[in-house]
Amino acid sequence: MVTTSLISIWAASAVLLVITVLLHSPKGDGMGGLATGAGGSMFTSARSAENTLNKVTWTLVMIFMVLAVVLSAGWLG
Repeated sequence: MVTTSLISIWAASAVLLVITVLLHSPKGDGMGGLATGAGGSMFTSARSAENTLNKVTWTLVMIFMVLAVVLSAGWLG
């Protein structure tokens, strides 16, 4: 039961990690388009959008890596 739940979280983090990495722009303005669009914006600036995306990406990386080690080590039985 616990292993199945962790595998599900691990798979979800992998998919979300791919999505967040693809949202990054090679020029550094990836999510900046959300802040500069017409009408209301989700972020106050392009810098804020990139900082938020970086934090989300690094959090997903840590979740993915920790679960990969735990699941591959067989510590759960």
